[in-house]
Amino acid sequence: MEPCCPPPDRPTDARDHTGDVTRMFKALGDPVRLQMLTLIARHPEGEVCVCDIAAGFDLTQPTVSHHLKVLRDAGLLDCARRGTWVYYWMVPASVHTLSAVLTDLTPRGAAA
Repeated sequence: MEPCCPPPDRPTDARDHTGDVTRMFKALGDPVRLQMLTLIARHPEGEVCVCDIAAGFDLTQPTVSHHLKVLRDAGLLDCARRGTWVYYWMVPASVHTLSAVLTDLTPRGAAA
């Protein structure tokens, strides 16, 4: 039987990392984590001390740490310890990966 239309294009290489992308979207599915990521991404210095992150949320320190760990494990954040404080910043490659996935979902011919 003849197919009704040509087969869709193979997804870009971003799809070759489906597990990574799934973890990123799952991590962003929690409103608190999305707010934390937004806070870090918009910070003028590009990185934020955990003390400043915690101050912006009505959560216990262990809960804040848990959310940051989920974002780190998903590849969205990286961090470094400086003395007693830990500083977090976004991983630019993760933003590009998510952007590529969402761009691929845009219907052809759709207005931007």
